[in-house]
Amino acid sequence: MITETTPGATVIKPDVPYKPRRTWRNLFIGNPLSSADAHKQTIGKAVGLAVFASDALSSTAYATQEIMIILAAAGSAALGYVFPISLAIVTLMLIVTISYEQTIHAYPDGGGAYIVARDNLGEIPAQIAGAALLTDYTLTVAVSVSSGVAQIMSAFPHLLPYRVLIAVGLVFLVMLINLRGVKESGVTFAIPTYFFVAVMFITVLTGLVRHFTGTLGTVVNPPAPLVEGALVTVTPFLLLHAFSSGTSALTGIEAISNGITAFKEPRSRNAGITLIWMSAILATLFLAISFLVIPIGAVGSDSETVISQLARTVYNGEGAMYLAVIAGTAIILIMAANTAFADFPRLSALQANDGYLPRQMTFRGTRLVFSRGIVSLAVLASLLIVLFQASVTRLIPLYAIGVFLSFTLSQAGMAHRWWKSGHLKPEQEIKEAGSTIRYDRRWMTKLVINSLGAVVTFIVMMVFAITKFKDGAWIIILLIPTIMMAFLAIHKHYKSLADKLSLEKFTSARPYSRQRVIVLIAGVHRGSLAALAYARALSQDITAVYVSIDQNDAEKVRDKWSIYGEGVRLVILDSPYRHLIEPIMLYIEQILQQRKPGEMLTVVVPQFVPSRWWENLLHNQTALLLRFSLLFKPGLVIVEVPYQV
Repeated sequence: MITETTPGATVIKPDVPYKPRRTWRNLFIGNPLSSADAHKQTIGKAVGLAVFASDALSSTAYATQEIMIILAAAGSAALGYVFPISLAIVTLMLIVTISYEQTIHAYPDGGGAYIVARDNLGEIPAQIAGAALLTDYTLTVAVSVSSGVAQIMSAFPHLLPYRVLIAVGLVFLVMLINLRGVKESGVTFAIPTYFFVAVMFITVLTGLVRHFTGTLGTVVNPPAPLVEGALVTVTPFLLLHAFSSGTSALTGIEAISNGITAFKEPRSRNAGITLIWMSAILATLFLAISFLVIPIGAVGSDSETVISQLARTVYNGEGAMYLAVIAGTAIILIMAANTAFADFPRLSALQANDGYLPRQMTFRGTRLVFSRGIVSLAVLASLLIVLFQASVTRLIPLYAIGVFLSFTLSQAGMAHRWWKSGHLKPEQEIKEAGSTIRYDRRWMTKLVINSLGAVVTFIVMMVFAITKFKDGAWIIILLIPTIMMAFLAIHKHYKSLADKLSLEKFTSARPYSRQRVIVLIAGVHRGSLAALAYARALSQDITAVYVSIDQNDAEKVRDKWSIYGEGVRLVILDSPYRHLIEPIMLYIEQILQQRKPGEMLTVVVPQFVPSRWWENLLHNQTALLLRFSLLFKPGLVIVEVPYQV
């Protein structure tokens, strides 16, 4: 035991050994981890690629298909634009990657667009970025899992009626794995990630070799296209529409900058290298797939994915390698949700710490992860899957606006940071909440890179908003401001609460000179007498209150109280409409109106506690209802006296 004596107070720290007891939850999420083990839960580059890159890598499974579905409106000739559009998207990807690589080194404590916007653009832009990212992460889970299920449906069409149920089940499976901790979930997902990368590289390399040797062929029995060609010419609007759909390939690039703290030291360097690996793999696979789908005559369809058509063409049927591609693609798509499960809880914890989300989001669970954020994400994503029936095409229009809005704010914030850096003297520095700004001799180059990134991503965001507006993008355009208003309302509440609880200009709490006690009884039994005994320890001014619904029961209570009530007065409230709470509330309000200065009213509520939790379901929770009803009355203390039975 440690005792510390300070002026005005003695602080005692008992040496009480504590070890969490084993529960049924340990079977699913593992044994609790001590706070001292936090440093052991960090991950290296190889595992980091599996945790944070699966979202970006998985987009190769559907980005090309989304371009094709839009271009198909102009007929098969328009599909020749698939590869040029893909090249434009990869160029944009390069700009964004360089920009985020700078962000990783400038903000080694993570936070991505939210922290960058908060430190450089202000609270409102930061909350816009937060709303956009949280929306994006929720959609990432819904889109990636739905796309993974679509891959499974391509190989097993008879499961199509169960796709929503399968998708929701997979979301909760990924949730469960993430509740086990970052390191464990990363190790679990590392093998499938590298399996996907391996089989996809084998597939595209085989396809390219067969194409250039003239042995590739075309898709046998292609599925019915989702869109039939109807336009005569390819319009600029159509190309922009296809480009905006294909930019879904960029989703997930920002994930590493948000989760830098999960990496081992030197974490900025490890995170930066992982980002470059991810972008290189993503760009290579995306371009290769976009190049190959045209000569094989693939079509955009809901019944069979482009990846499935490519694999069975490359491997001349549905053999072992075809099934390996489908399995690997389905797994990486489902695992893409893992990126969101890694970042959504971290971001929500940052915002909660700043007072813009409920404080509960900052609490780490027994496995040192933000478990409440993980569960919240699973519930929100499942609702989206059910609402949109696990359709990737219906979910995609909601997807990229939030991504590119956060891209734009992040790049604009970084540009402003470099401007501030360039106007410092070499010995000067500015300490901000998320980092320290010092003079950087390459500030102008970095300013140009981030400014270019901000302009380009803003243009893409506007293109996406316009071209996808009627397809569902309007929902996100309305949703993000709504979420931001909720953030501001939460912040206003916490700020108001902090002002009211502040000790500034506080002298001492007002003393109470007198205490009146009301004991609420539902009958005369051991539980009510235990409450009466507790009330006697508080005051001699005690009143017992009983609500009468039946006259005969009231008579029995009166008779018993005359024997066991120890002379305490009993008030019987008639309730002709058989209400329990309302008569008590009315009576207490009358007492409060008669309250004298310095007088405190204490309401004692007896509550018997069954030995088994399920037995609570067999009883009215009147004590709980009373507590909630009385909680908002000033000048009132509610005390529950449990009686174990």
